Amino acid sequence: MSSSPKVLFGFHAVGVRLKTAPQSIIEIYYEPTRRDARMRQFLERANEAGARLIEADGLRLAKLAGSHGHQGVAARVSPLAVVHSLDELLEKIEPVEAPLILVLDGVTDPHNLGACLRVADGAGAHAVIAPKDHAVGINATVAKVASGAAETVPYFMVTNLARTLNELKERNIWIIGTSDDAPKTLYQVDLKGPTALVLGAEGDGMRQLTRKTCDELISIPMQGAVESLNVSVASGVCLYEARRQRG
Repeated sequence: MSSSPKVLFGFHAVGVRLKTAPQSIIEIYYEPTRRDARMRQFLERANEAGARLIEADGLRLAKLAGSHGHQGVAARVSPLAVVHSLDELLEKIEPVEAPLILVLDGVTDPHNLGACLRVADGAGAHAVIAPKDHAVGINATVAKVASGAAETVPYFMVTNLARTLNELKERNIWIIGTSDDAPKTLYQVDLKGPTALVLGAEGDGMRQLTRKTCDELISIPMQGAVESLNVSVASGVCLYEARRQRG
């Protein structure tokens, strides 16, 4: 992760940063023509946190955010201290609880990634892993869709996914892949122990090598006419089942 400032936009993404790490906010740009209750509450919180507020028109905000979905709010922020490696993260987690990791193989749509990060945060996953060459990095769209979760869930982009999965196995983390044709369903597998859930991109699914590396394959039972779920929905279904089993 670079140490140069980055931009967050939208009430939720900027609001989460205000709540979790106000000292990292360099400045907040806001549209003064927007005077509704949501903006008023937001500016109150920003003032309480001592943030530097700058008025900006919609055009400047859109330029800053790289999107028109800024809701009249954008912030320049310093990156938060990050856990630099998966190993470092696992060293911290393993003594406390069984790791729960989401692995995304080939998710290239920023909206999907943002939604996956949001669901990973909600279900208490410890990290999200994706391969560098078949994935999308954390850009402003991802951060917006993730509603603050791009800040809270460690996201690791690895050079060689199969090798990383094998390293997880060496740590006794069970690698469970999802596949439409798997004989077992999600509800027939034990997710209470250290688990990495692997989901592929919609349509293509996991790559062959990723599939081969899994310890076990499971399917999400489908009752209706559609053949598969969107990857972020599938991630939610799997992660929340793991959370349910863990009580």
